[in-house]
Amino acid sequence: MKLSTTTTVQGRGSGTLVPAGPGGISPDASAPGRGSGSRGTAGKRTAWLLAAVVVLAVVSAASLAIGARGLPLNTVWDALTNFNPEDGNHAVVIARIPRTVLGLLAGAALGLAGAAMQGVARNPLADPGILGLNAGAALAVVVGIYVFGIGSLTGYIWFAFIGAAAAAVVVYAIASRGRDGATPVKLALAGAALSAGLFSLMNVILVSSQDTLDRFRFWQVGSIGGRDWSVLLPALPFLAVGAVIVLGGGRVLNSLALGDDIARGLGQNVGLARGITALGIVLLCGSATALAGPIGFLGLVIPHAVRLLTGPDYRWILPFSLVSAPILLITADIIGRVILLPGEVPAGIMTAIVGAPVFVWLIRRGKGAGL
Repeated sequence: MKLSTTTTVQGRGSGTLVPAGPGGISPDASAPGRGSGSRGTAGKRTAWLLAAVVVLAVVSAASLAIGARGLPLNTVWDALTNFNPEDGNHAVVIARIPRTVLGLLAGAALGLAGAAMQGVARNPLADPGILGLNAGAALAVVVGIYVFGIGSLTGYIWFAFIGAAAAAVVVYAIASRGRDGATPVKLALAGAALSAGLFSLMNVILVSSQDTLDRFRFWQVGSIGGRDWSVLLPALPFLAVGAVIVLGGGRVLNSLALGDDIARGLGQNVGLARGITALGIVLLCGSATALAGPIGFLGLVIPHAVRLLTGPDYRWILPFSLVSAPILLITADIIGRVILLPGEVPAGIMTAIVGAPVFVWLIRRGKGAGL
């Protein structure tokens, strides 16, 4: 790996190095002793992050108001602050709250997990689908339906979570074999190979059982509709622990992005750091996939998009991904509700329709995306 010239920032402590882009490293912009330019950059990033939070609040309000039955925002506010059980419009708003909350939670989890995956694997194409987590969760759900007769979303949660965790362990174990350990290329190849094998096993079960196929296909397309609090609440502890682990690992991911040798030189225990971050990723991906199904593109597109504003520092990439991914997921869900009235298009399909052209644009733009 070619390294650019680096300097040590003098001040109350030694400077922290962060990736400066493909093939280079640069001093941490927020290290003690930096000038007003660094503070100005941090201020701009903070302003952009607050703007994203405002956009997320607007999109969440729109999710409560827009659907097959459109409602004005003042009705939404009345329903939230002065609920009248005899008012049909209020009942519609309250019924949409779990769907909106699920969009917030699943989007945030997938955005965080995607950003952390790309840092741990040092692979700009890392996401739950490419590294086999979606395949593991899907096969586990099919086995749960076919063997154990699971028919509720609450039951899917546990099988999907276990399947995603097992797939992550297997992929890392395969990629870790050999002298160089779990390199980005080996992780991607192991994930692709495992996904192909797991999906093949899943299809064997599905073609032999029409009943299993009928029940599985509604979960497979990915959707945040039709869920209630009984589905959301069991996943909250996993999501919370995963988010804390990943959000607290920004400095670790900055070190890992420089390569294992440099990370060790900066005092990181590379194996332990990867293991702890991977645990957070599995908790986030497994829970989100269990709740909403295998929704694609969020974990892949969002981290690349936010790098256009944050640069390569994962201490900023992670919170930006946390806020930005739910915006895309909820927006896609809103579009899916109204595009084919009186029916709906699941959010998983809409994220692919919206995310694919965005990703193509990011590739063509070429800078800031790390591609």
